[in-house]
Amino acid sequence: MAEITVDLPEQLEAALNAVAKELKISQAALVHQALERYLEDYDDLSVVIERLRDPSDRAMNWHEVRDKLLDTS
Repeated sequence: MAEITVDLPEQLEAALNAVAKELKISQAALVHQALERYLEDYDDLSVVIERLRDPSDRAMNWHEVRDKLLDTS
């Protein structure tokens, strides 16, 4: 596993310490989880942007979206 050193502003370091303490995990584990989630969100957003730029990918109206989200089959 790679080790990375990061300089944090005091306010961000204090927030990191507080959340890590509240969750009872190490700062490293919290940073790892946060970075993993951020990168997953970035990948998802990249797909969305790519689809929005594709003129052949038709847009769905709200009713179609709702129906797809509620479909449990």
